[in-house]
Amino acid sequence: MTCSSVRWIAALVVPVAIAHHGLRKGSLDRSGAAAGFLVGFLLTLANWTFLAMLLTFFLSSSKATKFRSKQKQKFEDDFKEGGQRNWRQVLCNGGAAAQFACLYMIECGCHEHPIDFHEHFHSSVLALAVLGSLAAANADTWASELGTVLARGQPRLITNLRKVPTGTNGGVSLAGTLASLLGGALVGLACWLTQLAALGDRSLATRPPQWPLVTVGLLAGLLGSTVDSLLGATLQFSGVTEKGVVVERPGTGVRPISGRPLLDNHSVNLLMTIVTGCLTPLLAHALWPAGLH
Repeated sequence: MTCSSVRWIAALVVPVAIAHHGLRKGSLDRSGAAAGFLVGFLLTLANWTFLAMLLTFFLSSSKATKFRSKQKQKFEDDFKEGGQRNWRQVLCNGGAAAQFACLYMIECGCHEHPIDFHEHFHSSVLALAVLGSLAAANADTWASELGTVLARGQPRLITNLRKVPTGTNGGVSLAGTLASLLGGALVGLACWLTQLAALGDRSLATRPPQWPLVTVGLLAGLLGSTVDSLLGATLQFSGVTEKGVVVERPGTGVRPISGRPLLDNHSVNLLMTIVTGCLTPLLAHALWPAGLH
């Protein structure tokens, strides 16, 4: 595996800038900044497209978290001003993408390759896995952070469509579903535009079209949010206190709503990004145009 000096420098400088920005804006605490540097280093070193997707996820999810934060404080038990993320949250959202990026570097080196299942099968599979995991993470964040405050009426539990309090794990709404689609599509758009810029028209002239990256990002976002909701509704406890605050742990005065206390929010996010990252290449392979060969 050989990487240019420009990539090494960028892989050191860019993650430091991201971590510093997160600390200054309150999006990350110190442990989150350290974990963010590690994730950013691996993704930047592997592929410029991976960096673009990471930046899209980090910046857009941070904005979504801060959107109407005072309103969220009323029903979120673990509310933090600015959505300050620690190392667990960073690794459970970006760790899967970092692992796929490591496999990409080992298998394909530190280069950009077009999505082409005929000529670049391994790089296509691993790049799509990175796209899937980051699109899912962004879509889930958009759904939970925007859907909860934009939805009209109470969400419904994904397993039985019963109305549940806002903030319940596994609760879905039309606003949240639309937000997840847009969040995933935005990561796919960043991936597509960076592919075009990094590879150029000549390299892509005889390759399959790259625009389906946007569609794949959208579908990966929907898939990730669905997996997250199913896990949350069944394996993650949700209860409501006497004050109407939704909590994730059983206790005195807590009325159970759904799920069992087997997983927490971090483990659900980790499983969701891994599952979506693994399934996205299969989804893309079924949808991708053949191109010119």
